[in-house]
Amino acid sequence: MSGSISQTTNETIFTKIINKEIPADILYEDELALAFSDINPQAPIHFLVIPKKPITTINAIQEEDKALLGHLYWVAANLAEKHGFAKDGYRAVMNCNENGGQTVYHIHLHVLAGKAMGWPPYQNKL
Repeated sequence: MSGSISQTTNETIFTKIINKEIPADILYEDELALAFSDINPQAPIHFLVIPKKPITTINAIQEEDKALLGHLYWVAANLAEKHGFAKDGYRAVMNCNENGGQTVYHIHLHVLAGKAMGWPPYQNKL
């Protein structure tokens, strides 16, 4: 994607989880991705799916990352099926930058389930 924000190699808490420097409740891991329970759950089921490749924001995704992003959603769908909430439904979303609610600058897919999700997903902050 031309004109995108360049990726940085800043270490985040997710880098430390990937490197097993800090513990996490890991639900899935392969050579490309890691899924683990969110430490501040916003739904009865809330986990994150992250790429092992450090990509700061959605804006930093490059053309060569397209398959990786599809893989993150594949991991989410497979975990939803494995944990029995795929048919009931769930939300899978990425936040981007401060106004988008991103707090860790390593892209991550939030997977939330176990209750009906409302829309819009934000409080009245206009």
